[in-house]
Amino acid sequence: MKAVVYEAFSAPPQIQHLPDPTPETHGVVVKVMATGVCRSDWHGWMGHDPDIRLPHVPGHELAGIVEAVGKDVTQWRVGDRVTVPFVGGCGSCPECYSGNHQVCDSQFQPGFTHWGSFAEYVGIHQADTNLVALPETLDFATAASLGCRFVTSFRAVVDQGKASAGQWVAVHGCGGVGLSAIMIANAVGANVVAVDISGDKLQLARELGAVATVNATEVASVAEAVIEVTRGGAHVSLDALGHPATCFNSISNLRKRGKHVQVGLMLADHSTPAIPMSKVIAHELEILGSHGMQAYRYGAMLDMIQTGKLSPEKLVGQRIDLEQSIKALTSMDEFQGVGVTVVTEF
Repeated sequence: MKAVVYEAFSAPPQIQHLPDPTPETHGVVVKVMATGVCRSDWHGWMGHDPDIRLPHVPGHELAGIVEAVGKDVTQWRVGDRVTVPFVGGCGSCPECYSGNHQVCDSQFQPGFTHWGSFAEYVGIHQADTNLVALPETLDFATAASLGCRFVTSFRAVVDQGKASAGQWVAVHGCGGVGLSAIMIANAVGANVVAVDISGDKLQLARELGAVATVNATEVASVAEAVIEVTRGGAHVSLDALGHPATCFNSISNLRKRGKHVQVGLMLADHSTPAIPMSKVIAHELEILGSHGMQAYRYGAMLDMIQTGKLSPEKLVGQRIDLEQSIKALTSMDEFQGVGVTVVTEF
């Protein structure tokens, strides 16, 4: 198969021809029809993820067609249209038994713990636990865009933040994660304030349902600006970028007993951000993480897509080929482009 490979962290990836994967007894091989290019892939390429062993094939936001099936798999057949959470469960640890596959003790992450989807084929473990059937009406590029950013945002807004109609939700960072969160929060009836440094991204945020925007370069205090717009602070606030400044602002702009949800990864030099702990205590704030979403929770999200309450296709930006994915991956820290970049040609 053709695949993007890097043999050293931060070194230029290359297109190589590798042996096709074969399925584990409990797994499947998926022919990749589309895969998203995500900032998490950039973190992996930079060497920020200790699970990665070199040489490595990145990619974790994928959709495709089942190509081969392991002998112990009972729920899937060759030809099935599928996607997969970027965090897969083993199905047999205490966390999986409690339904929390997204924090499995022995989790499987294509593109991190194993070779990923910047390739023609990818092996998926524990298929009966981790695969998700795709509706025929959902195209592969849109389905791939769900894989990390959209589902993590869905869990952050709905399951962790428990945002509800009439509440104020602040979203810090309007990349793929933030725009997804804006659309989802708007769909559940919340009032969304979007924060970013790009006018183009803030314009798209308004088109996706944000009722107010804050350009961080144009205000003295982001937190005070959000508190003013929301008349007292956000009920739920998300750091969708993963930066000490956006994390601090997200916590600081909460009203009493509000919830901060950390969605953007904070790794390397950003792994220990300053937190206004005195406010956390005095206002009884909650600080939560959101790390993927279980395969069995996709149904609620897919239902909202099928009924038109969510329109993730609006988040798909550039469609590129596998060769172009190398530049898209290595330049992720430049914050270029609007929407989600998806590889659709292999």
